[in-house]
Amino acid sequence: MIGAGSSGIPSAKALADRGLEFDVYERSDRVGGNWVFRNRNGMSAAYRSLHINTSRPRMQYADFPMPADYPDFCGHEAVARYFESYVDAFDLRRHIQFGVTVTRATRGENGGWHIETDDGQTRTYDALMVANGHHWSPRGPDPAPPGRFDGIQFHAHGYIDPAEPHDLRGKRVLVVGMGNSAMDIAVELSRPGNAARVLVSARRGAWIVPNYLFGKPVDQLGTGIAGLPFPLRAFIFRLMHRVAVGRLEDFGVPHPDHPPLAAHPTVSSEFLVQCGRGEIHIRRGIERLEGDRVHFVDGRDEEIDAIVWCTGYNIVFPFFDPAFLSAPDNTLPLWLRMVKPEVPDLFFIGLFQPLGAIMPLAEAQAKLAAAVLAGQGQLPSVPAMRAEMDRDAKAMYARYVPSKRHTMQVDFDPFLARLHRALVEATR
Repeated sequence: MIGAGSSGIPSAKALADRGLEFDVYERSDRVGGNWVFRNRNGMSAAYRSLHINTSRPRMQYADFPMPADYPDFCGHEAVARYFESYVDAFDLRRHIQFGVTVTRATRGENGGWHIETDDGQTRTYDALMVANGHHWSPRGPDPAPPGRFDGIQFHAHGYIDPAEPHDLRGKRVLVVGMGNSAMDIAVELSRPGNAARVLVSARRGAWIVPNYLFGKPVDQLGTGIAGLPFPLRAFIFRLMHRVAVGRLEDFGVPHPDHPPLAAHPTVSSEFLVQCGRGEIHIRRGIERLEGDRVHFVDGRDEEIDAIVWCTGYNIVFPFFDPAFLSAPDNTLPLWLRMVKPEVPDLFFIGLFQPLGAIMPLAEAQAKLAAAVLAGQGQLPSVPAMRAEMDRDAKAMYARYVPSKRHTMQVDFDPFLARLHRALVEATR
C-alpha cells in the first residue's frame, strides 16, 4: 500500500483484520499525511491555525472514536495525535516502512505488481492499494490571468502563517478563491497586526455557512435529511441558510451563481463578519495583472503586494506510467471511487471529495477492498460496475458546477450507505 495518511491507516487496519500480509510505504517519518504540520515529506497543506471544519463525530473512524474531550472543531495537532493513537491501538506501525518513497508501480502481464522504491529495492505483490492523497500537488489558476505581476505570489499549499513563507504583515494581499482554505487565510490575514488590506477574488460566489447553526455543528444538522431527493435537500438548505445567515449580498459577498449543494459550500463563522466589518473586501474574477496592480472584471483595480492562490490541487500518481493510468483534468472514473473495473487488483482509497469528511468513507472503502483481497468478498462484474459508474457520472455532472474541483464529488451519508451495502453484497 502507498501512503499512511488518513486513508492509508484505516486501510492497514482493514487488511490486518482480514489476516492479510501487507506492507505500507510512507514517504514521511510519521503517519497522518496532510494533517501533519510541517510534514517532512513536504506534501502537507496544513497551516499553523488549521482546524477541522467537519465536526469531530462526523470525522472519526467508526472503529476508533475521537477522544470525548476533543472540541467540536479541533486543531491539526489534535487530529495528528488521534492518527498516531489509532496506529498504536491496533499495532499497525510494524507494517509501515517510513521514509520510503514508491518511485514506480508496474502491473504484471497477468496481474500482480512490481513496486520500486527510492531505497533501490523492487518488491512483488499480489495487489496494490493507493492512498497517496489528493491535496499535495498545487494547481495554479486555470486559465491563468494575462499579464505580469511583480509582487509576491504563491499557492496556499505553502502558506504557514502571516509571516511565513513570506512576510505578509503590513502588505496589501489578494486571496484568490472562495474555498475553505481561502477563507481561513483571508480571515487570519485580516486580523489586527497582519495584512494592511485584504481582498478576496473569485470567479463565482460560494454558499458560506457558519460552523454552527442553531447551536449545533452545521454538518450534524444535515443527517436527518440525507436520504431525501437532492432538490428537496437543496430547498431545505436554502431555507435554513436564509433564516440563519441571511443574504450574502448584505455582507458585500456576491450571490452564488449556482444552486445550494451544486458546489462545495464553504464553512466559516468569521468570514462574513470580517466582510461586514470592512476588514475583507470582495472582488470578482481577475481580468489581468499589470506590475503591482490587479485589474478585476468589474472594472476596478487595486495596488497589490502579494497574491495567495487558493486554486486547488491536481490529482497525481507519480509512480504510475501515464499511459497506464492518469487523471487528466482531475478526472479518473472509478467504481465507488475505488476500482478501475478492468484492473481488479488495484484499489484507490480516499480518492474523492465529499460534502463531509474523508476519513469514515475511506474506512468503509478499505473494509470492502480488504474483504475482496482476502477472498471473502467478490466485486460485481465489469459490465455491472461500468453501468453503475455511468449512472454516477450522469448524476454528478447534472448536479455540480462544471470544474476540476467537482470531478469526484460524493455526498457523505448516501455514499457511506452505498459502501456499507456494497460490502454486504460482496460478502454474501
